[in-house]
Amino acid sequence: YLLFSNLEKLAKIVNNPERPVQFIFAGKAHPNDKPGQGVIKEIIRISKLPEFVGKVIFLEDYDMALAKRLVQGVDVWLNTPTRPLEASGTSGMKAQMNGTLNFSVLDGWWCEGYKERAGWALAEEKTYDDDEFQNRLDAETLYSTIEYEIVPAFYNRDKQDVPHEWISYIKKSIAEIAPEFTTKRMIDDYKNRYYSKLAVRTAEMKKGDFALAKELAAWKRKISDVWDEITIVSMNFPQNSQNTIMLGNEYHGEVVIDTKGLQASEIGIEMVVTDKTDKGETIVLEKNEMTVTKQTGNTAVYNIDIKPSRAGIFNFGLRMYPKNSNIPHRQDFAYVRWL
Repeated sequence: YLLFSNLEKLAKIVNNPERPVQFIFAGKAHPNDKPGQGVIKEIIRISKLPEFVGKVIFLEDYDMALAKRLVQGVDVWLNTPTRPLEASGTSGMKAQMNGTLNFSVLDGWWCEGYKERAGWALAEEKTYDDDEFQNRLDAETLYSTIEYEIVPAFYNRDKQDVPHEWISYIKKSIAEIAPEFTTKRMIDDYKNRYYSKLAVRTAEMKKGDFALAKELAAWKRKISDVWDEITIVSMNFPQNSQNTIMLGNEYHGEVVIDTKGLQASEIGIEMVVTDKTDKGETIVLEKNEMTVTKQTGNTAVYNIDIKPSRAGIFNFGLRMYPKNSNIPHRQDFAYVRWL
């Protein structure tokens, strides 16, 4: 209902005598989707109000034929899902391929697709925790964008009736957004990021009667046998009562462990710097690996020198993980211990 939050303002926009706007709705609700049916009923109710007759239209019997006419014929594809509940947004992608400009919340596909001056967007993040107040803000942004950006761009024309700004939006949209949402781009991504690399990896694993596969399997068994027995001999790291490090200060840290027969090069230790969002969620800001400086028998020494470059106060922790240059990703052998 975001578009209908302020019917007085909406009526002013659609009934502008020089620059009128028309909103066309289409869609179906599942027989058991009562909320969806309610949305459609409300749109139809508003479309029958005197000030919106012919300005807000609901098209019945939505199907592929009607969808084809819509994505080819409308000027703007308006989509205002409740963030972050947009599943994908394939209808907007189809409109995009037909030169239609999108105006949507930065959620789903539009979060990746949006480019400035190639469409319009409502912010991805909520400004207020109060949903009602947030909806009011989004509605005002919606009206303002339509009235002061979209409408002028469409109606401002030269003597030959050419809307140059509008056309520039369409050209940039087709050139910079559409190519990123084609089946070819998807297949290229799979091929370059995954399939080709997996093919090379498979060939390497098969060489010499699966020599590398056997080597990795033996290494993983070796790590698994002693992982829980690895002990901390000593830890010298800057700490205070809140376990924090401060901006602008230089710090040196050292961790000594008993490797239980493993080589120090098979064990990584890293410093993880974290922060909390306004909602209290922990996010990782950076990871800094410690350097092995000495190993004597089973005793390995790890050091790090760090000078925080971010403003503020952040938490940190140390974690240990297995290292092997032959595993493609750390998650391929997901052992980890916090120290």
